[in-house]
Amino acid sequence: MIAELETRCGYSKAMVWTPPPETASLCQSGSVIKPLEPGGASNMNITTIGIDLAKNVFQVHGVDARGKAVLKRQLRRDQMASFFANLPACVIGMEACASAHHWARKLQGLGHTVCLMAPQFVKPYVKTNKNDIADAEAICEAVARPSMRFVPVKSVEQQAVLSLHRVRQGFVKARTAQANQIRGLLGEFGLVMPRGIAHVAKRVPELIDKASEQLPATLRELIARLLCHLRELDRQVGELEAQIKAWHRSSALSQRVAKIPGIGPLGASALVASISDARSFANGRQTSAWLGLVPRQNSSGGKSKLLGMSKRGDTYLRTLLIHGARSAILSAQRRANTDPWLAGLLGRRHPNIAAVALANKNVRTVWALLAHDREFRPDYIPAPPAA
Repeated sequence: MIAELETRCGYSKAMVWTPPPETASLCQSGSVIKPLEPGGASNMNITTIGIDLAKNVFQVHGVDARGKAVLKRQLRRDQMASFFANLPACVIGMEACASAHHWARKLQGLGHTVCLMAPQFVKPYVKTNKNDIADAEAICEAVARPSMRFVPVKSVEQQAVLSLHRVRQGFVKARTAQANQIRGLLGEFGLVMPRGIAHVAKRVPELIDKASEQLPATLRELIARLLCHLRELDRQVGELEAQIKAWHRSSALSQRVAKIPGIGPLGASALVASISDARSFANGRQTSAWLGLVPRQNSSGGKSKLLGMSKRGDTYLRTLLIHGARSAILSAQRRANTDPWLAGLLGRRHPNIAAVALANKNVRTVWALLAHDREFRPDYIPAPPAA
């Protein structure tokens, strides 16, 4: 019977499958024949590691000095610290995503060199379909590129200040949405208010009293509830702004940046907390491009074509800078003695374009103050370049 099956299926005892020889990659990643056994870190000469971060399971890909893969392994969250503590110092690459700065600080404390990269810069190195193994391999490949751009690792204090800004911005959006909902509900009953969120809290009670006979009690109670929620959101925004301004008064760098016209305590604290190391940018233009305040390019064949601003980077920071520039322009228009550069710009361009240009200039000034440890001087004139 066995001989008959061998003849029908086309194989013999000589064709029986034998397991492949063990390799360094197989020993690290495990297989069906020899499952991976828990143990310490490998003693191989690992020089570069890519980590695909996740909530609970992390994929690790390591290569040696020749670029050969010698480590492919999954680690649970509680295994990360002990695994990398037993590894010799090496270069570790990660995408700048959720919990990346936390793991970067932790691994730096173990003696490793950690480099964070924007996910869009890692994506081109994914060779096959997207999965954790391919992502970790792509991260390991990308971090070794000489032209790769890296994200500076933020400290705990910087992340805490940015958390205040993010939560405050969330409350501001919720407050705006709540005011628009109140305005829309009253508009259905013919009660219209002027534009502006300040008119909602002031005029709604008066409108409700005048139209109390026309509105049912259910709607009046509902509007009162929504007004109470609006006041609570406004109170939360005010408290968070007070905390941000308190941190601003305690930071010498933030106070130095706030001296620039068009940058207030909110913008200064957010910039100082976001730009962890100004020397990571080669010049002020790179900082401005990082915030999306420079024109997009569509150049080819030696012909330069500049479009509108790129709007890359942090939208929140860019919004603060442009709104601050608008305020500086309004203040300059009220004064007779203003900056000649800004006066000439307003004479040539629309105020919206002038606001973006002023925000661009302010970012470059911020870079100069932080990178060269200088104080802001309104009458500063840069020295002409040497011939």
